[in-house]
Amino acid sequence: MADYVSYTWRIMPLITTFFCLHLYAAAADVNAVERTLAMVKPDGVSGSHVEAIKTLIRDAGFTIAAERYWHFSEAVAKEFYAEHSERGFFPNLVEFICSGPSLALILEKEHAIADWRLLIGPTDSSRAREEFPKSIRAKFGVDSQKNCVHGSDSRQAAIREIALLFEQDQTAKKSMQHDEL
Repeated sequence: MADYVSYTWRIMPLITTFFCLHLYAAAADVNAVERTLAMVKPDGVSGSHVEAIKTLIRDAGFTIAAERYWHFSEAVAKEFYAEHSERGFFPNLVEFICSGPSLALILEKEHAIADWRLLIGPTDSSRAREEFPKSIRAKFGVDSQKNCVHGSDSRQAAIREIALLFEQDQTAKKSMQHDEL
């Protein structure tokens, strides 16, 4: 009996650790898939970079849950980029994003927001080419404005941006759903 008690006390930390890790993993699985908004801006669409960007997205392990071509009105562009409204570049940003169609995508993956931000690279495409040469902005962007793609920078931004572009206008062209094999 003494051996059993001694054995039990020796393995108790292992059992406790295993049990805690199992609970943590189970809780993590509930929220494992995160959603973010990715957008190919007008320069990416007109530059015929959409398919190359979608290939990079899939190769990075993302699932494209929905996609929708979108031509921003000035009002929606101002709402979308409202956090920049006091900055000097805001009028040019609104004009640029309204200049042609964009492709909005809902991406899903564990850590989707952070992973997408890493894949797209810094806002300034010149800096991206120097510091993150394999990023999307390094490969396809021109400068800080014509940097080909947008990515939500937080969970709250992703929720707001997805709602704005995918749930606001029910009369617009419906998004295409994808079944990934």
